[in-house]
Amino acid sequence: MNHMKSVRSWIFSLFLLSVLVSCRLGGDKVYRESDFLLDTVVTVSVVSGSAERAGQAIEKVFRELKRLGGLLNFYSSKSEIREINENAGVKPVRVSGDTLRVIQRSIEAAEETNGAFDITVGVITHLYDFHKKIHPSADAVRAGLALVDYRDIEVDPGRMTVFLRKKGMMIDPGGITKGYAADRAVSILKKEGISAALVAVAGDIRGYGLKPDGKPWRVGIRNPRGAGDDIFAVVELRDQAISTSGDYERFFIEGGVRYHHLIDPKTGYPARGVISTTVIAPLAVKTDSLATAVFISGVARGMKIIEGLGYNAIMIDSGGVRHLTEGIRGRVEFIKKDN
Repeated sequence: MNHMKSVRSWIFSLFLLSVLVSCRLGGDKVYRESDFLLDTVVTVSVVSGSAERAGQAIEKVFRELKRLGGLLNFYSSKSEIREINENAGVKPVRVSGDTLRVIQRSIEAAEETNGAFDITVGVITHLYDFHKKIHPSADAVRAGLALVDYRDIEVDPGRMTVFLRKKGMMIDPGGITKGYAADRAVSILKKEGISAALVAVAGDIRGYGLKPDGKPWRVGIRNPRGAGDDIFAVVELRDQAISTSGDYERFFIEGGVRYHHLIDPKTGYPARGVISTTVIAPLAVKTDSLATAVFISGVARGMKIIEGLGYNAIMIDSGGVRHLTEGIRGRVEFIKKDN
């Protein structure tokens, strides 16, 4: 609760400071605002010649992301995800177009990564509580694994229904919802006539267009073993999305073992061997899900997946060694020599 209060106080401060952050005399300016949505901080920066127009566009984005949060929140008793889970093994559930698309994109990500990304692992992830430092027993993990398989999700686009074949199954789309939301935000801003913008839904970011100074957006990548504002690299975004998954986001350490939130669907335990993965691709719905999948897959297989899809990635293994796809080499500005 104290954590929530501190976050909200910080957001309130951001609202007070929601002013232009860069400008060119006589031209467009960058307007930025933040809000707490989808259980995280969302920051939208737009380039506009009008403060009023910028504010109206950003407000539309915030309303849309609040609506999506209501549909897709795994923990909300009123969400469509909750209704699907409660009817697992019982009956198909009619859902909105957004929920259907998120689940379809989730299944695509699972197929592309041989199940490294699998939203049916929700039956196990909900057993972890990183604030209270609780992890499930070995028996609970084994029981949960019997219900983890994305191929048991039935989607009927014609009837707009989703059905989980086995009673007790749970889907948790938390590993793809923020990316989907960033893409929706960009669609709205473009319809509003915004020429350039950067949308950050926590670590899932999508940018398009150029800043008023004619330069691309620059996004920092957090040092996985540094403080919250410590970055180790900067990447320029040119009509692309970027997502980072790391074992530092939600975790606790017990007996010298780090328990973090990136759970391997095949074992039911936190994935090992990697501490941070950043993926760059055209859409945030892709980078969000793939950052998780590549982290879980490990360096060798993860790099093969990303390069096979034609995207780029930066991975840091548990030894602190950086691994880059060929396409990203020369496009990353490293702040520090070592991590």
